[in-house]
Amino acid sequence: MSSAPAGVMANGDELRSRRLMTIALLGFASGLPLALSASALQAWLTTAGLSLKAIGWATLIGQAYVFKPLWAPLVDRYAFPLLGRRRGWILLCQLGCAACLFGMSLFDPQGNLSAIVFLAVLLAIFSATQDIAFDAHRTDLLTTPQQRAWGSALTQAGYRLAMLTSGGLALILADRLGWPMVYQIMAALMVLATLATLATPNAPAVAPPRDLVSAVIEPLRAFFTRPAVLAWIALIVLYKLADAFSLALSTTFLLRGVGYTQTEVGTVNKFVGLAAGLAGSLLGGWLLMRMRLVPALLVFGIAQALTNIGFAWLTLTGPDIPALVLVVLLDNAIGGMGSTAFGALVMALCDQRFSATQFALISALAVIGRVYLGPAAATLVESIGWGPFFISTVFTAIPGLYMVWLLRARIAALDVRTA
Repeated sequence: MSSAPAGVMANGDELRSRRLMTIALLGFASGLPLALSASALQAWLTTAGLSLKAIGWATLIGQAYVFKPLWAPLVDRYAFPLLGRRRGWILLCQLGCAACLFGMSLFDPQGNLSAIVFLAVLLAIFSATQDIAFDAHRTDLLTTPQQRAWGSALTQAGYRLAMLTSGGLALILADRLGWPMVYQIMAALMVLATLATLATPNAPAVAPPRDLVSAVIEPLRAFFTRPAVLAWIALIVLYKLADAFSLALSTTFLLRGVGYTQTEVGTVNKFVGLAAGLAGSLLGGWLLMRMRLVPALLVFGIAQALTNIGFAWLTLTGPDIPALVLVVLLDNAIGGMGSTAFGALVMALCDQRFSATQFALISALAVIGRVYLGPAAATLVESIGWGPFFISTVFTAIPGLYMVWLLRARIAALDVRTA
């Protein structure tokens, strides 16, 4: 009589393991295109000799991540045959990303900048749509605080591994193979990522909105009528602001401001960051299993803001490798912890009926700083210099931390634990 429960338990453990493994792999697929329309593209344009202001304006390519709530209702409302409500969208977007990356490899920034920018914008749209579907998929699949803690940690781990592949390995390979070949390699990786989409289980069935109008109106009404909605929006926008400000031109800072080579930036800034970011994300998930969400958001938020001081220190050390290792290690480890806590909060805020639209809305609000601070950061750097700029970014964390404290009771109410 005991064999049946044991078998059920084994099957349940196997299903949970499969869920978490595919969540990590899809986190990788979600993160891979971002750097290729941001920091890696920034490095390509920098080495091609474009001006700092032009590179700063190129950060606006990522506006798709801000405006993705506009088409997120389509992902909530419509499903592809066979693959279910989320996986079909993910697969389509992965193939679209691969096509854009290959297309970008066919042009040169000096003579065909407009073509590269157009394809980069299209890449960002496919990538943002993949994020919509993947975020909804993991929100639907992971339903308890414990699952969200590990799911958020593994998503961050996969995402950071991808960012370090497309933003770190890419720079190293670019010194040897050139940027066109690098973008072709990344296109091939996106094609391989489709295997994770085919392997991931479907989430438990939840009735989609009745029609497209309902898919637009109902999730927005559910979100914007929640108590203290303006305070929630302020928290979402402001929590990662210090990170967004400091990282807006980080690749250009390390290459041009300090004088590191592309290989040094790729090896240290990205691969040391890989180990640190993975460790930080997993440590953040482990800590979230043992501490409440409010103290985690506060402690991790303060720590991730203070790491920006390290970049100011690099302006004094010059292109010193041990200094870069230390700064990158701390920044990525603590940043991974903060992102894990914030990701768990976002999943808890979403209504499963409208998880694609609501997660897209929340994550779009969260990346406003990352997308729009590039031009402002470039202007500020030209006015006060790199060192004072990075010091000033520490203070931009204060409003977000204050909002966590202001909403502490409401955040705690979302953080209901099960045995």
